[in-house]
Amino acid sequence: MGIFRRRRATGWGVDGTARGRRSQERRRVADGIRHLEEFAAERTGVEAFVEPPTAVTSTTVVLVARSGEWTRRRVPDARAAHELGSRLGIPVYDAGVVGYPQRMREWNRRRAEESSRAASEAGDGDPTG
Repeated sequence: MGIFRRRRATGWGVDGTARGRRSQERRRVADGIRHLEEFAAERTGVEAFVEPPTAVTSTTVVLVARSGEWTRRRVPDARAAHELGSRLGIPVYDAGVVGYPQRMREWNRRRAEESSRAASEAGDGDPTG
């Protein structure tokens, strides 16, 4: 029984225990929500798309701006995502039902092309010097 008393005395959560992991996760979620709030405040035409939890991740929300730029962060649950959307004054959709907007895919394509172009331009120099 001394083992359990000792564990409590040193404090759960100090070094990766269950309480510590939960505390870290709450901080990550809170940081993510702040990021989403900033993203929405700095861009126009933002919409939210709630993604259901999977075996690998918890519930997430994707914010997509009018430009197609997007960001994804974890939220506690779908209700929290809807409350966030309501607080930010943006529409919220179920990504599993409506999918993602075309402008998001176009933004991804443009980013990939820009990255490819930059990589090829960086490699155009004469290697013999």
